Amino acid sequence: MSRRHLRLRIDYDPFYKGKRMKLRGKELTEIPIGIFNLTELEILDMSPQRESCLNFRLMEVPREIRKLSNLRVLCLDTNDLTDIPTEVCFLRNLERLSISNNLLTSLPSEFTQLQKLKSLHMANNYFDTIPLEVCNLEGLEFLDASDNKIRSIPEEIGFLTQLVTLGLLYNFLERLPDGMCKCVRLRSLWLGKNKLQSLPRNFGRLRELDWTDYQNSSNLEGNPLKHPPIDIARKGPEEIANYFQLNDEIDSWQEDDEDEDQSGTSLPMTNGSF
Repeated sequence: MSRRHLRLRIDYDPFYKGKRMKLRGKELTEIPIGIFNLTELEILDMSPQRESCLNFRLMEVPREIRKLSNLRVLCLDTNDLTDIPTEVCFLRNLERLSISNNLLTSLPSEFTQLQKLKSLHMANNYFDTIPLEVCNLEGLEFLDASDNKIRSIPEEIGFLTQLVTLGLLYNFLERLPDGMCKCVRLRSLWLGKNKLQSLPRNFGRLRELDWTDYQNSSNLEGNPLKHPPIDIARKGPEEIANYFQLNDEIDSWQEDDEDEDQSGTSLPMTNGSF
């Protein structure tokens, strides 16, 4: 397919406000190599959408993708990708990357080079943690890691101080790191359908969290929460903070009582006889 013919397929994306190319069907198994010479592209969508297209999936990302230096949006959802090649990490202008619904377990170490990335969709894969490479994307505002195999989150999640939305639904989390409480700009935090029994003591610092019932609000349902109990957690960050503050005060009182008991009130022993 000639470059001229390929250029005729470029359209304008009104949402992302840029030059876009969409690949569908058999093109995903035999990608026209000339596409990677269209350096003016800003949005590249290689995600099958219609049910009839699901028989044709991308098995690997062509390494020539590194030539598209002006890409701001890259969509690779719903393919059969088992890894993301290092070459994707040379797309330094990327702001949105969608890799959901694949077979991924890790990301390349060079992923940290994507410092302009603001939105990362990595749901429905096989990650067992949030990769450290993601935690070093300090400009990230949106992260969806729902429906993976995540059992733990590194303390370094606290580096994501610009994060506004974090999706962790349908994983295997038993605890959250204290570092998460540094993400004080969080407004939506989806933690439902995990195995959480407690929240970090400083969870109440996340005062921007929206605890209402509409679609984009935060969620804790489906966890065996004990500290705080789910009925308190449902009331939001302020009540969670009050719960832990009260528990700290009770612990302090108990420690004072124990100190008094240990000091005792008996008279000191003397060498004299009774």
